[in-house]
Amino acid sequence: MTTQSNTPAGWYPDPHGAPQTLRYWDGVQWTENTNNQQQGVPQVPQQQTAAPDARVQRQVQQQAGVAPSGAGGGTLFTEPVLVVNQKAKLIELTNEYKVMDQSGNQIGSVVQVGQSALRKVVRFLASIDQFLTHRLEIRDAYGQPQLLLTRPAKFLKSRVIVTRPDGQPVGEIVQQNMIGKINFAMNVNGQQVGAIKAENWRAWNFAIVDHADNEVARITKTWEGLAKTMFTTADNYVLQIHYQLPEPLLSLVVATALTVDTALKQDARGFG
Repeated sequence: MTTQSNTPAGWYPDPHGAPQTLRYWDGVQWTENTNNQQQGVPQVPQQQTAAPDARVQRQVQQQAGVAPSGAGGGTLFTEPVLVVNQKAKLIELTNEYKVMDQSGNQIGSVVQVGQSALRKVVRFLASIDQFLTHRLEIRDAYGQPQLLLTRPAKFLKSRVIVTRPDGQPVGEIVQQNMIGKINFAMNVNGQQVGAIKAENWRAWNFAIVDHADNEVARITKTWEGLAKTMFTTADNYVLQIHYQLPEPLLSLVVATALTVDTALKQDARGFG
């Protein structure tokens, strides 16, 4: 089977396994669940979820103002709400984020990759983060890369390149202005398919719109308290996707929740 984003969830011949082996496709990606065809058609695997995390629910409902919604498919690309929390560090040398659903179940992570020891020393000694190239991997709950983000070294405006793990291009997220409310364009093959619009000059909250300027998602920065904000570099966001989006817009919107911090907020710690 050639897997596409619109392939329905179900059991299919395992593309990586032995003959007569089935592997479960969840509608977005291959899972770890396999079964031998001689044993009959297996049941759909049940997703194991932990008890709701009260802190995450408070972050979503009270701080971000997002009303509870029905559960999604349990993956980065099928959940209506993504909670993106940066790991708090006194000294930030590597960007790391935990991605959860609205109940606090971890469904992914984001890790900065490709940093040498010298790069970390330079980052520690000098506030020149915005002039350095950033590379991040968006990984699923199993630690498998789903998207790669590259922000080339910049001087004024940011550009983030989004690709699949195999190098296939998805699109670009390009900063449009430097003064006032910051906007980004989401481009695919040179054509704009959407935009990210800051709702205030501090660039804390963003509306994400499609090519027709209809809002399809929203990013809200959540406040973690004065002490944590003063002494750590952690930034936390809630991404609310209003309805299931087509590709490649969906992948760009998911990438946007991380791109906003890497492309724009990092500058607030440097020369921005």
